[in-house]
Amino acid sequence: MIRGMIKAILVTALCTGLAACVPGTTTGTPSLAAPPIGKTDDAAYVARKDGAFTLPAIDVAKVPTQFRRQSVAFATDEAPGTIIINPAARVLHLVTGKNKAIRYGIAVGRAGFEWSGVAIVNERKQWPTWTPPAEMIARKPELAKFEKGQPGGLTNPLGARALYLTSNGVDYGYRIHGTPEWQSIGSNASSGCIRMINQDVIDLFDRVPSGAKVIVLNADGSLPTGLKLPPPAPKVKKKAAPVKTAAIVMPTLPTAPPLDIDLVAPTAAVTPPAPAAAPVCALPLVNGVCPPAKP
Repeated sequence: MIRGMIKAILVTALCTGLAACVPGTTTGTPSLAAPPIGKTDDAAYVARKDGAFTLPAIDVAKVPTQFRRQSVAFATDEAPGTIIINPAARVLHLVTGKNKAIRYGIAVGRAGFEWSGVAIVNERKQWPTWTPPAEMIARKPELAKFEKGQPGGLTNPLGARALYLTSNGVDYGYRIHGTPEWQSIGSNASSGCIRMINQDVIDLFDRVPSGAKVIVLNADGSLPTGLKLPPPAPKVKKKAAPVKTAAIVMPTLPTAPPLDIDLVAPTAAVTPPAPAAAPVCALPLVNGVCPPAKP
C-alpha cells in the first residue's frame, strides 16, 4: 500500500515536471471524452483552418474504415490516457475508460526501422520544425538543405502536430506526428516514427497531456518487456577526395656570361697528310710504266 502511494506520488511529480517543459503551444485542456463506440466521424476529415494554415480535406473514401478515427471496445488494464500502438495492425489506441478507446489509423516504421517498448510524451508542439538526422541526410543527400531545420507548414513531414517521445529519459528520435502523405496511413512507410492523418493527430494532441504513457507493442502484438531498438544503420563512408599533386616548377637558370676570348685556347690547325711518294723504278720506264725486273 505504502509502496503504491510512493509510486503514485513519483509519477505525479514526473508528469508535473514534464508539463513545465512543454512549449506554450497547447490548445485547451486535454480531454478523453469520446464519440459513441463503433461510429466513425467522417466529418472530422473536412478542410479546416488551423492557425496560419488551412488543412486540406481528406478523401475518406480512400481511407479504409479500420483506419478512420472511431471509438471502439478495447480490452486493456491500462489507465485512461495511455497510448497503445500496434505496429502490426497499424493502429493507435488512446484508452478513454475501462475497456474503451479511440482508435486511429497510423503508418509505422518500414523494415529495419521497427521498435517496441514503453515511452512517455515528453514534449508537444504545433506545426513543428523538422530537422532530418545526419543518417537520413547521408541516405538522401537532397535533404541537406534542411540540415538547419524545415519550418512548420503543410509540406513539413511532421505535419500539424508532434508528440516527442523519450524512453528512460533518452530521446531516441521517435515521434507521433501528422503527415502531408495521408495516403501512407495503414502501411510501413516511416523511419520508425508514428504517422497520423493531420486531422487525427490534432485530435490526439488535444486529448493527451505531457507525461502520458506510450506502449509500442512487439511485432507479434505482445506487450514489450523492455526497449527494443533497430540495429544502428551502417555508417556511410565518404569518398576520399583526390590527392592533388603540386606541380613541379623548375628554377630559372641564370644566363651564362659571354666567353672571354683571351682565355679560350686557340684551335690547332689541321695539316692534311702529304701525298704518298711515287715508287722509284730501277729500269728505264716503258711507256711511262716501270717494267718488271728481269730474274
